[in-house]
Amino acid sequence: MTLYFMNLKRRKNTKSMKKALRIIGKIVLGVLATIVVLLLGIFIYNRIKLADDKDVINNQQLSQMVEVDGQMMSVYISGEGKHTLVFMSGAGTPCPILDFKPFTDRFDEDYRIVIIEKFGYGFSNEYDGSRDVETRVSQNRKALEAAGITGSFILCPHSYSGLEAIYWAQNYPDEIEAIIGLDMAVPRAYDMYDDNIIQSVKSSDSINRLLREIGIVRLFVGGTLPDDFTDEEKKIATAIICNNFGSKTASNETDYIISDLALIDGMPMPDVPTLLIISDGTVTEGWIDFEMNYASQLSDVTTVQLNCGHSVYDYEPDKCEAAMRGFIDGLD
Repeated sequence: MTLYFMNLKRRKNTKSMKKALRIIGKIVLGVLATIVVLLLGIFIYNRIKLADDKDVINNQQLSQMVEVDGQMMSVYISGEGKHTLVFMSGAGTPCPILDFKPFTDRFDEDYRIVIIEKFGYGFSNEYDGSRDVETRVSQNRKALEAAGITGSFILCPHSYSGLEAIYWAQNYPDEIEAIIGLDMAVPRAYDMYDDNIIQSVKSSDSINRLLREIGIVRLFVGGTLPDDFTDEEKKIATAIICNNFGSKTASNETDYIISDLALIDGMPMPDVPTLLIISDGTVTEGWIDFEMNYASQLSDVTTVQLNCGHSVYDYEPDKCEAAMRGFIDGLD
């Protein structure tokens, strides 16, 4: 009799467990269905908004579009003066013009200001060809020529584009009046890069592209924009980010870091006046040492150490402006 009741209890427990599992299964399926419907709605909404984004981008009046190597490249030009300052953005910056403009507006009355948007950045097209430093610098030079910008330049690179500025000065010194590094990267900052790190960076970029394609990026982009952007600037920035975030062209630059370093290291140090405005080094371990070691190898260099983050022109614009103006005055 005891065995009978034990079996009966076991059967009841089994039925209860099956019932609970069915309920849990329905809940899980319901949650998954809700997520799928939500993502589908986000995807469809994003597809609709992309058409509006294209109109915003195609009708923008901020930059001049010039043809370079069969694609259209964006160049911002403003101001007048004896010196031409060419600003070059960090890796993957979605909107270089809007990123730099609050800072470069300070110089409009005294200098000619140029902001280059490489392929895969800002208003510029994507590009399927090589993204090595030689190609990038070649395209920068072609863009300036096509935009009618001649004469010698003061290159103002931030972060990764420091490699382009160094290569440019190494190979075309007559074109470069000086370099002003806005916490620009130097070759030793990338010595730790190997195939594993490069693949990790590429994987992260692929995830960013997926989030952009689904439309997730559009949900959060508004909260990432500076408060001092005008409504029109926010509209333009949103359109660019929702179209270019995780750009494959920009991402492909990573493939060439190791060979770019070898190329740059194989040539003499640039022989041009250089101002290095250096951050607090929190961008990566050893950053300040890399900068100071690079400076020690230059014949004409000034360094300015700031207690702020990597985007020095954003965190300490007054100090950067003062350092730059003093340095440029010394060139005359």
